[in-house]
Amino acid sequence: MLWTYIDHQSPTYGQWQATSLRTSRALGYTVYRGRELRDWSHTFILDREDLPYNPYGKWNLSLWTLDFLDTPEMRARTGFNKRIGLVTAQEWMKKLEYRWTLTPTGQYVDGHERPDVVDYQQNIFLPTWRKIKEQTCDFSTQGPKSDPPRHLRHVVVWWHDESQFYANDRRQRRWVHKLETAVPQPKGQGASQMVADMASANYGFLRSPDGKHEARVLFKAGKNRDGYFTKADILAQAHKAMDILEQFYPDEDHALVFDNATTHHKHADGTLSARHMPKKPLTSLETNWLVRVKVRDKNGREVVELNGKPVTTKVPTEDGWFADGSRQSLYFEPGHLQAGLFKGMSMILQERGLVEESQLHVECKNFKCPQDATSCCCHRALYTQADFVNMKSLLEIKCEPCGFTVIFLPKCHFWGYAKRIYRQYPASSREADLERNLIMALDSVPLESMRKFST
Repeated sequence: MLWTYIDHQSPTYGQWQATSLRTSRALGYTVYRGRELRDWSHTFILDREDLPYNPYGKWNLSLWTLDFLDTPEMRARTGFNKRIGLVTAQEWMKKLEYRWTLTPTGQYVDGHERPDVVDYQQNIFLPTWRKIKEQTCDFSTQGPKSDPPRHLRHVVVWWHDESQFYANDRRQRRWVHKLETAVPQPKGQGASQMVADMASANYGFLRSPDGKHEARVLFKAGKNRDGYFTKADILAQAHKAMDILEQFYPDEDHALVFDNATTHHKHADGTLSARHMPKKPLTSLETNWLVRVKVRDKNGREVVELNGKPVTTKVPTEDGWFADGSRQSLYFEPGHLQAGLFKGMSMILQERGLVEESQLHVECKNFKCPQDATSCCCHRALYTQADFVNMKSLLEIKCEPCGFTVIFLPKCHFWGYAKRIYRQYPASSREADLERNLIMALDSVPLESMRKFST
């Protein structure tokens, strides 16, 4: 790149960015590599010994050994008069019980130890689970299932989960005959198919007894395909599931379990949030504080512009609640001189009887309040109010009035069995084969396996 930059015959002579992009394209790379070339060149100009480090290749650690043994100190200790060869260094690494292999990786850090997660598990999930556990069937015993007491109404727990299947996902390890030869393999993972379903240890996948109605959703995720699985899709699937349960399983109560994906925890547009609220009342409708939300069509899907960006609009935030259960409008009521304008956090807190808190500064620096603080700033004082804390998700708002319990916690793992079966089918890059094989693999999961995972 530097030679091209200072070459008078170069069409990009003296043009720093143009030279980097031209060099990147000539090497078959993207614009990002051009940016890297500029960074590396700056570093090289400042320090001619500071060259880009290549982390790839089996020669790395061996070359370190070569360089280390070639130092004056090590030559004096080993008695070597010349630099050892690369093959020798590789053999020595093997003698020292090093092997060129993948870096060992442990279990993913999943955040289970976070204080807020622990608090949710101990104070929300476990009490809820204990409440319904004695009303569920126990499949943990080796013999017949243990039914709940007769005086209690049975509760069936339905686990919701999603997974992605790929056309080229096949077994990588198997018994290979010595006469078997290598065959060309398709590049990449191939076409994908997403599946979202619900299953229970009592009945397996959620469907009607005759199999004509099911909660399963097949989805081709991608910008130029079916889009992405949004909260509208989750709500539609939950609605379908409740219809099936109400029609075909009315003699039991049902609990719907979802994992903690943000799509499942979505709140309604305009829901209470103190994060960006101003402290003082607004003075004009042009500068009024409103919540920006995405515009949706009649099916609940986002409306997008020609460039793919979502269309948005502004709406008032929803009402809050006083401690006695009565509503508190966060905007001045009709008939007031400032009707429709946001009251500001100071007045909202005063109306709740929190006069001292209303005099606090807007927020702590970077919204990083002291641990366990409840009245260090206006934002925190509102944030810890019961109506702000106990906001329900759209799933809870939709399901609970219909008599269905909603629980958030990852649990179900029946996809692993289905993917093992899927990988045994003949390889095919056709999307029709992908969907057919996916459905057959899911239908092959035995109820007994689901019961083992549920205990």
